[in-house]
Amino acid sequence: MQTPPVDSPSSPAQPRTALRGTWVLAVCSALLLTLVAVEWRPLTGLDDDIAGTTHRWAVDEPGITHAMRILTDWVWDTWTMRLLCAVVVLWLWFRRGDRWTAVWLGMTCLLGSLLQQALKAAVNRSRPVWPDPVDSAHYAAFPSGHAMTATFVCGLLVWLLHHYGAAHSLRLTALAVAVVSVAGVGVTRVWLGVHWATDVVGGWLLGALVVAVAVLIHRRRHP
Repeated sequence: MQTPPVDSPSSPAQPRTALRGTWVLAVCSALLLTLVAVEWRPLTGLDDDIAGTTHRWAVDEPGITHAMRILTDWVWDTWTMRLLCAVVVLWLWFRRGDRWTAVWLGMTCLLGSLLQQALKAAVNRSRPVWPDPVDSAHYAAFPSGHAMTATFVCGLLVWLLHHYGAAHSLRLTALAVAVVSVAGVGVTRVWLGVHWATDVVGGWLLGALVVAVAVLIHRRRHP
């Protein structure tokens, strides 16, 4: 007797899962931003402890500190990340012919940068101050522009590789480079004493939120 066909199970609710993840990132980002803005003492105390420890290390290890400055000022600088994004936008426009995605990527990176600057101005958090600084930085501290920019640029590029069905080995390599870059730039900012640890965490969360929202928009408008 022939077995009757069984209906295939419904596909996983990926959009619903992605939406939930986006809401989680939004809530976590808003919570951290609020705690930083009101200067919640347990949080600022933790920042002080981490900053004091890492600054001592930075002063005692000039060789490592010099390497950190090269990484943060050249390899993982915000303008390096924006240039990388611009190159990919041009590649999408001229080589792939996917002009919608090219505009989407460029606008996402632009709006992410504007959001970062707006939050810096709104929170207006002071950076760490040292009698013997090993580096300097301008503008307000929260969120870390380096951490946030690296997160959304690397996150978007890794997702694009997945979207276009790149080879598995290439996707794994890109993911590894992205993780090292995002984590590494956060470490450099705290090590060099130009950011509090929560500035970096805030940059990571907000950068991930930018990626999540952008991906939801891309899937809805350009499936």
